[in-house]
Parts: sequence; structure tokens; C-alpha cells
Amino acid sequence: MSKIIGIKRYSISGLEALLKSWGEPKYRAKQLFKWIYNKQVDDYCSMTDLPKSLQARLAASEPLVSPKVLKVSNSSDGSSKYLLGLSDGLCVEAVAIPDNNRLTVCFSTQVGCAMGCAFCATGTQGLTRSLWPGEIVDQLIVISKHLNSRVTNAVAMGEGEPFANYENVLDALRIMNNSDGLGIGARHITVSTCGLVKPIAKFSKEAEQFTLAVSLHSANESTRGKLMPIFAGQSLDELRNALIDYANVSGRRPSLEVTLMKGVNDTDLEVDALVHFARGLLCHINLITFNPPNNASKHIFPDKDSRLFIPTDARRSKQIAGILSRAGIECSIRRSRGQDIDAACGQLKASMNM
Repeated sequence: MSKIIGIKRYSISGLEALLKSWGEPKYRAKQLFKWIYNKQVDDYCSMTDLPKSLQARLAASEPLVSPKVLKVSNSSDGSSKYLLGLSDGLCVEAVAIPDNNRLTVCFSTQVGCAMGCAFCATGTQGLTRSLWPGEIVDQLIVISKHLNSRVTNAVAMGEGEPFANYENVLDALRIMNNSDGLGIGARHITVSTCGLVKPIAKFSKEAEQFTLAVSLHSANESTRGKLMPIFAGQSLDELRNALIDYANVSGRRPSLEVTLMKGVNDTDLEVDALVHFARGLLCHINLITFNPPNNASKHIFPDKDSRLFIPTDARRSKQIAGILSRAGIECSIRRSRGQDIDAACGQLKASMNM
């Protein structure tokens, strides 16, 4: 299939540059942007305040294509996983998480992921390509329309490493945040990174108050290097210093994500290392129970006698939370949603066999 992408590859400023190159007045870009992302129309002919000549030119050179819902899996806890077909034939997953008056969408930023984290299903499929700004935002629009409910919160915790697609992701976040776009408050939009240091520094200087989450998973360099091979040999001091700088520059508190696995990163030594890493750091730790995907037998901990990952039990998770709290470190135990449909943290892997 040919790559159709079209108008969805442009940022807000990109739309302005495109129409300017066509000799159109600047306000046309704002009109077009509002039609696509605020009114969420799916054809140029419905954009009644655009000249028909412009509608025709856009249709001919910049197709307006929305993702197709290929499959929806509904969890017993009320969350839903969407398999979406993109214009070039690839697929990506997103998750809807309703909670009283809130609707959170966990969206993807890439098709697959190159990080290769040992416990994550997404990493087993590798990276196919990064998503364009409109393809990222479309995940929220499709789910909002399907559920007939406004998206209030958005988290870049689906497929992909957001900071490996930095510019497109930031452009997408700005579309979500823009009052002529989806109008989601910046503090209700979270980006989760595996811990790429240079982009963290860049993110700290962005004008918007977007929220940062960092997948730490272990404060022991050896353990973290096995869980997240791409960071093998990276000094955790470098990451910690980056988080200190982030807090100082942005004035915002990052979250640290720790997916707990029995005998791997929930031991006393591991917890001591986590306390040492986080003490004195402006942060909040989210303890997450490991969510085995359906193909759990393929998720082997390297150099650990081929032992399967096993979730830490609730009692031990509470013990760890207590140790952190007594050390003066803010923490919480995240309640996973969508486990029964492989929609929880680390389980996304675009497939028709959902």
C-alpha cells in the first residue's frame, strides 16, 4: 500500500507554512486546523469557510485520512483497547481508561519500539516507524468519537519511546493542548520516557506545563541494564542529575515508574538502592505490578536461569511503598487496568490477534 499520511504529518506551524507557500492568508491555516482537530471533520468539503478551490487543492495534494478501528477489546474493568489501522496499512494500539468523569487515553507515539525492554511486549516487535503529529492526536479523536465522550487526560505510555520521536510528539501534545485543538490542559498530558537524558533536558525548557514520567524500574545499574538493555553501561547518576536539572529548570515534579517483578527488583537490596536514588530528589514514585502478556513464556530475565518474570505480590508491594514513605519519598501503587485484554502497562503489541 502507498503511504498516504497526507495532512496529518503537519504541526500547527507546518500548516501555516504550507498554506503560505500556496499564497493563502495566514488565517486559513487556523481555520483548517480547527476543522481537523476541534470540529474533527473527516473531509474537506465540509469545511464551509474554506474556498472551494482550496478544498479541492487540499484534497488533491494533502489527503485527509483518519485511522480505521480494526478491533476493540473491552475489559471487565471498563477500559478498552483499540487496534487502529493507519493510512499506510500499519497498525497501532491505544487504550481508553474511563474513571467517573475522566477519560484517559494511553496513546502510542511509534509503531513498535526500539528500546527492547526485556519485560515489555511492545519491545519484542521492534520499531517499524515513528508516528506523525496528526496520527498521534487521531488516537484520542477516534476514541472520543467511539465513546461519545471528551478525552480529559492523555498519556504517552503506549507503543514507542516518545523522546525517540521528540518533535512529532511535542507537535502532537501542542495540538492536544491548543484551545482550537482538543483543549486538554497541559498538566493533564503526560509523556513517559525510558530515560533518554538529552531529551529530558530539552523537555524541561518547553513552555508548556506537560508532565514527565521516567521508566526507572531499578536503581541498581546492573539490574536496570538487564531489564532495559539499551541503558546497559549508562550511569544512573547521569539520569539522576538530569532529573534534578529538570526539576530546577521546569519547576515540575517528575514521576518515576517502577514495574515490580518478584525476585528481580523487589528485593531488600533493590529497595535500598531505590531509596538511595530517590531520597532528596523532587519526584513521585509509581509502583506498578508487572503485567504478564499472553506470550509471557517469551519474556525471560537474562542470565537468571531462564526464569520467567513473576509479578510482585500485593503484600510485598505495600511493604515497599511503606519503606519509601518512611524515607520521605512520595509514592503510590498504581492500579493496573485492562490486564485481561493485554492493555495494561507493557502489554501493548499491535496485532489482529487481540
